Amino acid sequence: MTREEIEKMLSGLAELRCKTEKEVEEARVKLLGKKGEITRMFEEFRTVAPELKKEFGRSLNELKQAAVAKIEELRASAQGASSEGKSKNSDLTMPGEPMPLGSRHPVSIVRQEIVDIFRKFGYDVAEGPEIEDDYHVFEALNFPANHPARDMQDTFFVSAGHLNPLLLRTHTSSIQVRTMETQKPPIRVICPGRVFRNEAISARAHCIFHQVEGLYIDENVTFADLKQAILLFAREMFGADAKIRMRPSFFPFTEPSSEVDVSCNICHGKGCNICKGTGWLEIMGCGMVDPNVLEASGIDSKQYSGFAFGMGVERIAMLKWQVNDLRHYFENDLRFLSEFSTATEV
Repeated sequence: MTREEIEKMLSGLAELRCKTEKEVEEARVKLLGKKGEITRMFEEFRTVAPELKKEFGRSLNELKQAAVAKIEELRASAQGASSEGKSKNSDLTMPGEPMPLGSRHPVSIVRQEIVDIFRKFGYDVAEGPEIEDDYHVFEALNFPANHPARDMQDTFFVSAGHLNPLLLRTHTSSIQVRTMETQKPPIRVICPGRVFRNEAISARAHCIFHQVEGLYIDENVTFADLKQAILLFAREMFGADAKIRMRPSFFPFTEPSSEVDVSCNICHGKGCNICKGTGWLEIMGCGMVDPNVLEASGIDSKQYSGFAFGMGVERIAMLKWQVNDLRHYFENDLRFLSEFSTATEV
């Protein structure tokens, strides 16, 4: 390596020309690649006499900086020429490139599907506030103060120490109460919404989830009407071959009360890991509206009767798409959400 080589290389950089990005990359490799000319000069620098190292080192650094700057200049020029060429050849009458679209959240898809099913049955949609008072969430639904049933629902209180404290609703049954207070029978509504409970987050539970509850009040409403409504829903949601079974249960606001199972749509009742070998999957709770609840909202329980039911939307979505971890619905992972981009609604 000599001074003449360095000077010759510098003058060569000034005359370097490239028309395409491919030529620019070839020039970069030739000069600065692992086996490039400037890289070779740096390796030969080790053999320079100690008294000349300072001078040669400065010259080599200037050469490398000049080469990097030249390559960047040539690359920018080649990219500009490429873009200009494309724009000249563009057909402005052609449709633009399609933009990737997002997808509806799976919980929103299932919630809307449930709503649409019950709309076909003649139900209206009712909504209410997420921040509710104790009366509409508990007392009007036959939860007296200090009643042990209140322990079934761990509550987030917004304000405490009052006769009627504010809280985040633990179920959408509070919407049913507000509907009964403002409407006269016959009443046929579903109440979709988000609810909150102070629970540990796991694969099967979350502190935030979504419910759809239903209420039907009229003269001579019976448990047979309730069973028929749920059977029709199950067949619309899970297929025409779906079967249901009802198990006795307890809820303060219904009497009698029942838990509802649907035949497993994965194994068709034969038993699998989703239904834990039973052939059945729990989907909701239901029952006949307790007379005390009707009377608390100003409805004559001797003239009118009714039924109510409630289901978790995430639970239905888990069964519909065989998702085994509730947390997936809240993590907003685009890889997971994109799987539902082709999901269809009823």
